[in-house]
Amino acid sequence: MRIGVTEILLILVLALVVFGGGKLAGVGKALGQSIREFKKEVAPEEKTEKKDGEDKA
Repeated sequence: MRIGVTEILLILVLALVVFGGGKLAGVGKALGQSIREFKKEVAPEEKTEKKDGEDKA
């Protein structure tokens, strides 16, 4: 079962009606910041793991 374009648009319209434009923009901004911070925290660990793996080889 796949979600089509029509279903996604319907979900977005319902979210806009329920939360309102201003609140929805704030939620999107907070979500974007959270994702950015998560990626920033994960990236150094990946580099450290690669360096450790190179030393052992």
